[in-house]
Amino acid sequence: MQVTRAADYAVRAMVHLSSLPEGARASLAELADAVEVPAAFLSKVLQQLAKGGLVTSHRGKRGGFELAREVTSVSLLDILRVMGNEPALNPCLTASGCDRSPSCAAHTVWLEAQERMMEVLASASLEHLARITRARRRIAAGS
Repeated sequence: MQVTRAADYAVRAMVHLSSLPEGARASLAELADAVEVPAAFLSKVLQQLAKGGLVTSHRGKRGGFELAREVTSVSLLDILRVMGNEPALNPCLTASGCDRSPSCAAHTVWLEAQERMMEVLASASLEHLARITRARRRIAAGS
């Protein structure tokens, strides 16, 4: 499994938005600059995040992007899924599966590793990532 560039950008944008003060919005330009992503590409990523119910966009002078859900209720796994990047360590673990699974000794190892990876991604909340981001910003500002 490799995270796509779009999914990586989505994670960056979501973590940045989650680290802003509650109710704050970021313009596309501000967000693109903050997460070091080309604005044109980020615009498409944000459209997908909005369609998936993770961000809301607002037009006008005070417009911009903000989180659509509480930071406690969004995980990295949620973001990857909205971006169509369902993690799978091995093709035999995808929905289409593999006809060798019943006789393959490695299948149980792949399955266990997959389950643990999903648990880690599901437990990585935006709230936790936002706290880390804010702490790192404070450290960087003090140096």
